[in-house]
Amino acid sequence: MITLPLREVAAVVRGELHGADVLVTGAAYLDSRETVPGGLFVAIAGEHVDGHEYAGGAHAVLGSRPTDAPTVVVDDVTVALGRLAALTVGTLEVPVLALTGSQGKTGTKDYLAHVLGDRAVATRANNNNELGVPLTVLRADESTEFLVLEMGARGIGHLAYLAEVAPPTIAAVLNVGTAHVGEFGGVEAIAAAKGELVEALEPTGVAVLNADDPRVAAMASRTRAAVLTFGQDADVRWRDVTFDGRGRARFELGHDGEWVPVALRQTGAHQVANAAAAAAMALAAGRRLEDVADRLGSAEAASRWRMELTERADGLLVLNDAYNANPASMRAALDAVRALGRDRRAAGGRTIAVLGEMKELGPEHDRGHREVGEAAAGVDVVVVVGEAAGAIAEAARAVGVPEVVLTAGRDDAAAWVRKNAVADDVVLVKASRAAALEHIASDLLAGSTPQNGGDTPR
Repeated sequence: MITLPLREVAAVVRGELHGADVLVTGAAYLDSRETVPGGLFVAIAGEHVDGHEYAGGAHAVLGSRPTDAPTVVVDDVTVALGRLAALTVGTLEVPVLALTGSQGKTGTKDYLAHVLGDRAVATRANNNNELGVPLTVLRADESTEFLVLEMGARGIGHLAYLAEVAPPTIAAVLNVGTAHVGEFGGVEAIAAAKGELVEALEPTGVAVLNADDPRVAAMASRTRAAVLTFGQDADVRWRDVTFDGRGRARFELGHDGEWVPVALRQTGAHQVANAAAAAAMALAAGRRLEDVADRLGSAEAASRWRMELTERADGLLVLNDAYNANPASMRAALDAVRALGRDRRAAGGRTIAVLGEMKELGPEHDRGHREVGEAAAGVDVVVVVGEAAGAIAEAARAVGVPEVVLTAGRDDAAAWVRKNAVADDVVLVKASRAAALEHIASDLLAGSTPQNGGDTPR
């Protein structure tokens, strides 16, 4: 965060200072357990926890009422935080690379941050909302060269607001899918919302669009900026894709007639598109194709529980993609577990998919779960966690999955896998965040350490 006296913070956010006018030199933060020296504690009065009650010992506070620490009091803490972030972006004049999409945001963001280097400040985990984006911006200072911001939306107008907080220089839309369709009311509404990001670009900016997604490609007409596409037949493209025994892709990446080899360290065919999107954004930011390819090849997993591949001491492979789920990311994970299992079949190894409920699908809930069950064809065992995901089991049986187990919940699923998974098997664990299926992966691994191969999205 840029250094500011607390009275100037109050002026920027249109608040009132209570207490001493201390100098704020550190970043803004939400968790009182992770105090930032010289930083600004953001006190949110939530439904279950009131941050103001934990402000003791903070250097400075932004809140909706006075605390024992020097406090800037405002009517709306979220709006105030956005104003402070907008001041930071304007003061630093740092390029903002923003990206959105129904899936792949975090994986692409992690690739891009790695390609751009240590002086890029990037979203941590998926802190991509009206609190997370400003908090990311407020980690930037005079040494920052790039801001890499993952931006999420739960409705029309959300991305437009985030683009006011951090006006993008380069903006990418990765795809339009069914994630959060229940909140939006339909896929077309999702497309309308995602396109707000490229609408926010100035004519000097660059819109990076997925040429393989018709709804995204059509957004070229919604921006004043230059357009750079990525995809199988686009400005930034790939060819000759192969995979090693851990499902890691090797391919050639091309742009403007030049082709360079890339060897990824993360598991899954979908990583190719994530890497190409990151490459397109980096090229738009002025990086050379050869340098981009080299950096992509050294990118390790940066976010937990996203295609995190771990080998147990006895050889069991566990693919932990439990951070979140939607039908498209479920299909990608199933593709990955099938690929991982190919080399193990000779030894009798099986592919086991432990799948839980996908939230926020609204009226598409049952159909989305049936699609996942159908996509499980070719997997040896599907373990479904809970009745809410029961349509997965029904559809998996219908497409001939040899063994389908419908369990009562996470504990029963964990017990089944613990008893039945053996050394030569590959186990995928995936569901929406609320299911917390990472506990099943942890239980299976019992202290082993991750190997290369995780997009650790989706």
